[in-house]
Amino acid sequence: MQSPSLEKEVLAKFTIQSGSVVDSDCIYQCVRYSNKKPTKHSINMFALRHLRLQSRAKMHLPYTAAAATTTTVKHMPAVPARAYIGLHTHASDYRKQRLLMLQEHMASWRLYQRTTTTLSESSSPESKAPHKSSLLQELAAATKPYAQLMRIDRPIGTYLLFWPCGWSIALSADAGCWPDFTMLGLFATGALIMRGAGCTINDMWDKDIDAKVERTRTRPLASGQITQLDAIVFLSAQLSLGLLVLVQLNWQSILLGASSLGLVITYPLMKRVTYWPQLVLGMCFNWGALLGWCATQGSVNLDACLPLYLSGVCWTIVYDTIYAHQDKLDDLQIGVKSTALRFGENTKAWLSGFTAAMLAGLSAAGYACDQTLPYYAAVGVVGAHLVQQIYSLNIDNPSDCAKKFLSNHQVGLILFLGIVLGTLLKSEDNKRQRKASMAPVTPPAYVPLPQSQPDVIS
Repeated sequence: MQSPSLEKEVLAKFTIQSGSVVDSDCIYQCVRYSNKKPTKHSINMFALRHLRLQSRAKMHLPYTAAAATTTTVKHMPAVPARAYIGLHTHASDYRKQRLLMLQEHMASWRLYQRTTTTLSESSSPESKAPHKSSLLQELAAATKPYAQLMRIDRPIGTYLLFWPCGWSIALSADAGCWPDFTMLGLFATGALIMRGAGCTINDMWDKDIDAKVERTRTRPLASGQITQLDAIVFLSAQLSLGLLVLVQLNWQSILLGASSLGLVITYPLMKRVTYWPQLVLGMCFNWGALLGWCATQGSVNLDACLPLYLSGVCWTIVYDTIYAHQDKLDDLQIGVKSTALRFGENTKAWLSGFTAAMLAGLSAAGYACDQTLPYYAAVGVVGAHLVQQIYSLNIDNPSDCAKKFLSNHQVGLILFLGIVLGTLLKSEDNKRQRKASMAPVTPPAYVPLPQSQPDVIS
């Protein structure tokens, strides 16, 4: 019981079914003189105390929350009323409190009438039950920024990194044979991991720049979802997995693959110093054209791999210039350089030249590998695809640039299928001729002396 000497109010909530406000003065008298013989008023007081003790969880709820859990009844619903119990030294203050309680009661009743249409939904068990996220949901929420950092949701970069590797592996296959599917699987896994590592490195370098570009400001590092230290730890894990894939290859391929790491690290810096960062990206993204052949044959055949590598570089300049046109306005404001800004309004002419160089390189690589008709047909389809991209490109429309960029996945797939079919149709004669041409010419072990006829003495 509240002591009168504390001189502070006690707020009690209780439920009445009659719709009238209980006389708080009677409750006050019962509380103050509880040692008297129980009366009707003291019973009300004890009911109030019982409600306060047993329903303490509901005591602090506002009326709107209590009304939301109330079901429809025939009579007037249970309406919480408030009785202020305290020491009232002035009758005028006491009457004001009584009037405020009555006004609050009427306002609560009107609010209840407005919410009767939504009571059935509010009283459902699903709405009462607290939401508890499962362990799987919490894990997904924790890993989502890292998945975004390595662009899992945008696999186009992984495809573009893998296709030069696939071309080289397919070109190195023996005549009439399928490409090595084990190697294709290893290189696909490596492309996924190393593309993610490259994106992490790029975002670490460009954290401040990405925050100023509309398209990239929501990236995890730029938006502050993860810290720079988190990115470094995550990058270490990615590079460790990439090394684990690399050591499955021969030692020549391990050395060749490790030598590309310098390009991966320095590429993001190129946009600050040159208008040709796409050239460095092409050198990095098409390293697999050299590595794939080395992994299957133990060495690099420059007659086939060098034209294939240079063709891939030209292809990268084409599609990444289209990609860079999405951000050219932001790049101008920030001071970042790109081939999109270098080419400007002459972009289509530049891209046409690089497309022609790409097709010439692919033809030279096919000739070096004794490819057949399906390969050259695929090269023709690739050329038509790129011409259509360039002809219909709107460099001032970011959506159109993004669409054209994404379509380059089809370019890589078409050429890969052409290489596989062309290799399967190779004859055994071509295979023997190829081995004979690649075999080194060794001099004979001895040099025969010229035979001279003996002089005849007559």
